[in-house]
Amino acid sequence: MTDSPDNSKSTGDRIAKVMARAGVASRREAERMILEGRVTVNGEKIASPALDVSPSDKITVDGKKLEEPQETRLWLYYKPVGLVTSEADDKGRQTVFDALPRDLPRVMTIGRLDLNSEGLLLLTNDGELKRQLELPSTGWLRRYRVRVNGTPNDLSFAPLRRGVTIDGEEFAPMEIKLDSQQGANAWLTVGIREGRNREIRRAMAHIGLQVNRLIRVGYGPFRLTGMEKNEVTEVKRRVLRDQLGGLLTGEAPGKEREMRPRGAEAPRKPLGKRGERGELRPLRGDDRAPRRADGKGGAPRKFGTGPKPDGDRPARGDKPWSKRERTSESRAGDSAAGDRPRRSFGAKPAGGQGARDYSGKPGFKGPRNAGKGGGSGKTFGGKPAGRPAGKPGGRPPGKPRGGPRG
Repeated sequence: MTDSPDNSKSTGDRIAKVMARAGVASRREAERMILEGRVTVNGEKIASPALDVSPSDKITVDGKKLEEPQETRLWLYYKPVGLVTSEADDKGRQTVFDALPRDLPRVMTIGRLDLNSEGLLLLTNDGELKRQLELPSTGWLRRYRVRVNGTPNDLSFAPLRRGVTIDGEEFAPMEIKLDSQQGANAWLTVGIREGRNREIRRAMAHIGLQVNRLIRVGYGPFRLTGMEKNEVTEVKRRVLRDQLGGLLTGEAPGKEREMRPRGAEAPRKPLGKRGERGELRPLRGDDRAPRRADGKGGAPRKFGTGPKPDGDRPARGDKPWSKRERTSESRAGDSAAGDRPRRSFGAKPAGGQGARDYSGKPGFKGPRNAGKGGGSGKTFGGKPAGRPAGKPGGRPPGKPRGGPRG
């Protein structure tokens, strides 16, 4: 036990924090119990929570030895209307702890819900976690479905979205969405981060709306989806670790795993070669060096360094490949053997400038004006035969226009 909180050699924790971790009460409630003289350390009653204790110290609360800290657990509870969120009620009303299953260990509520409110309520056996999740600095959004009496529009909630001061108390900006209008009532979705006493009801009354139903549907990453009233569901350890992260206290020390480098820092492994069935197998030592045709290793062939020798080309069928020389004599021989002679596309057809012979094609009856005195029509490669050049009725070409004057 250490009396001075400033002792740098102390390795213990505040006694209120230790009591909260043991599930006795929240840290604030533990401090109140200490001030009431209900806590002793090593047989001595303490009167101040400003005390650090070590695991070897013996702590008793109300004459009972303080239990060892347990693994942090979290439950989701659907609180119905008509239950008080407290351990005891001076008016004798039923509390949420009266409705919880008997096999549930000692738990504490995270946050509160009013008597006439319903919905998601978080329970935990860790008082330190309770304190962390209730702090506004944690920033967890609490989402509600709210039914109000009235016909508001989207502009009606502008003051609450900016933040207002009610009875000298400053309310942080709210997230409000108008979902639907059903007769005289409207359904809203409201999100807050502070959780003041009757915060939503007081805020709606400030703009002239009366809340007649309020359901909490979400608290941070946890949702009410699929739960029935008075149902209790424990959050799995893996989900709890993922969602709480650094807020999770009471985490059992696990075996540290070696962190492998990722990305560019990781050493690259050589790619394998595919087998006969297509599976990828690792490279062997003799697979890394390229092989030549004679089975000996060697440097890989470089592309673009020149023509490939004839001896390196693959054989076609049973005959080895050999380069074929074509000369003018072989072409003439091919022609004599019955092959069609090559045609030069730039040369004119034989027969001079005459028209093509279409007599070989079936159904051709010759030119249109064949047999008429008007000429043989248009010929390919020349001007159309017909009227002589010049204007109709004019003088024949080649004759001078004017004769000698005499």
